[in-house]
Amino acid sequence: MINAVPIFLLILCSILFAVSCANPALEHLELGDVYSEQEQWDLAIDEYSKAIELDPELALAYNNRGYAYGGKERWDLAIADCDKAIELDPELTMAYSNRGWAYGGKEQWDLAIADCDKAIELDPELAMAYSNRGWAYGGKEQWDLAIADCDK
Repeated sequence: MINAVPIFLLILCSILFAVSCANPALEHLELGDVYSEQEQWDLAIDEYSKAIELDPELALAYNNRGYAYGGKERWDLAIADCDKAIELDPELTMAYSNRGWAYGGKEQWDLAIADCDKAIELDPELAMAYSNRGWAYGGKEQWDLAIADCDK
């Protein structure tokens, strides 16, 4: 009897490989994500930049590079990339949350809260937006609101 799981995985891998070959920018995006997960920020930024060079309309690449810039505490670059991601895809929830995080890094608490509010409006299940907003409320010493967000 043939086990269907290995065949399914082979087909899935073939499809994913074909998609990434069809759009090389996605290959760089995925590699950037791997580096970002390992907090290898410079390598992640390089890969996201390559993705953007190949596909300047790839909003997720700008968002993810913005997150990587945030990992290096380069807040202005993070904000600029999130701005571009939002310009390209106004429904990209993580871009608002990430920009809110970057504004928090600059201690611009009201802007951070506004962006996190927008992220939560778009996706009430996005835990990171609550976490980022809670951090911003903490920055404003609004402890009850900070705790409420951290409890979500």
